[in-house]
Amino acid sequence: MRTRRGVVLAAIGFALALGACDDKQEAAAPPPPQALTASAIGHYCGMNVLEHPGPKGQILLESRLDPVWFSSARDTLAFTMLAEEPKDIRAIYVSDMARAPSWENPGAENWVDARRAFYVIGSDRQGGMGAPEAVPFSDRAAAERLVAEHGGRIVTFGEMPRRYVLEAPPDDPAATSHAHGGGE
Repeated sequence: MRTRRGVVLAAIGFALALGACDDKQEAAAPPPPQALTASAIGHYCGMNVLEHPGPKGQILLESRLDPVWFSSARDTLAFTMLAEEPKDIRAIYVSDMARAPSWENPGAENWVDARRAFYVIGSDRQGGMGAPEAVPFSDRAAAERLVAEHGGRIVTFGEMPRRYVLEAPPDDPAATSHAHGGGE
């Protein structure tokens, strides 16, 4: 009788442990991206994100209910690199330009996890504030098409050069006035 009771208690304990693991996995899953709306204001520029062409970004923080919005993917990446920005990041999303209706309208709900995106850097495409952009794609073939049409090269999130993101190119006056840490 005790053996049967022990087996039942062990089974109950095992089931509870599995349930606790499932709860931890669900809690660890990143929150989904939010749709881009007219109320999205750029973190660095203080302007409406929809007023700018090119890919956008949003970062979801543990310490904040609403996303931190960015008028460019490059500025989204800069936020993750700057020491003075919060580090309680739960999720980072950028516009998936493989599914964007156009450069002028990158879409409100076509987001890709920034850590899984392919980025075209060094192309002739400029971001929301007229600076060189890190153009994100969920699909490498789409990124390769942009490189064929507009130049540049493909990198991943982990390969992204800090210098490309944080420094303005010396021959681009618009980008020079756009140095991160000041304005977007």
